[in-house]
Amino acid sequence: MLNFKSVTIVFTVLLITMIGFRFVFFIPLSAFLLLLLVYLGFLVYGSSNVRSNFYLKTISSGDPGRKQIALSFDDGPLPGYTHNILEILRLHQVQAAFFCIGKRVEKQEALFKQIYAEGHVIGNHSFSHHLWFDLFSSAKMEKDLRRMSDTMHKAVGVKPLLFRPPYGVTNPNLRKAVQKNGFTAIGWNVRSLDTVIKNQQKLLKKVTGRLKPGAILLFHDSGKATVQVLSAFISHCKEQGYEIVRLDKLLNLEPYV
Repeated sequence: MLNFKSVTIVFTVLLITMIGFRFVFFIPLSAFLLLLLVYLGFLVYGSSNVRSNFYLKTISSGDPGRKQIALSFDDGPLPGYTHNILEILRLHQVQAAFFCIGKRVEKQEALFKQIYAEGHVIGNHSFSHHLWFDLFSSAKMEKDLRRMSDTMHKAVGVKPLLFRPPYGVTNPNLRKAVQKNGFTAIGWNVRSLDTVIKNQQKLLKKVTGRLKPGAILLFHDSGKATVQVLSAFISHCKEQGYEIVRLDKLLNLEPYV
């Protein structure tokens, strides 16, 4: 399996071999530099691709043999956007997953409680969602994730078992923090890019075009474009014969402790 441990072992063996051969054959320093660059390329790929399982095992799709999908929303709760999304989901009788940021939960506790009360599953998306979260030590990450879980427990009486990495970035420190907190890491296999695509037609075309059995769709309850296309997208899914189920049901996972 292509992961951090296996790649590091292979490149370490290659490096030792090259050093050994350098005493017999001429190996230019540029070859060592090339090896380093290739190794760094693997690390960057593993960090930025949440589905790679390079550093951390993540679940990013459901059963491709069943015509079921799950909707997920990151970065809330936020007034206006989250409320409107909840209204649309209620209208279509659809349950979704909300990966919430702890500091926003503290500011919007009533809205957070509404998400839970209406039957949606809630996951941990860190407390701070700090710009430099990926550079935190494992201990600082663990503290941040635990703070979000404690904030949720204070609000609704349960702690989340599902976790989605901020920005979708993983590394060895995050793996340690996730394991110590007992989380199951959740990714996605359809990314809407709704934080970038602001045109309603383009966004709807993108997500409908990538629809497939077992899809976990990544949206954000933090922008107008998502609210604008959500109802049409749900209607399209149902017209195509898809069943929209709650994420934990799609993956057969326990959501809370």
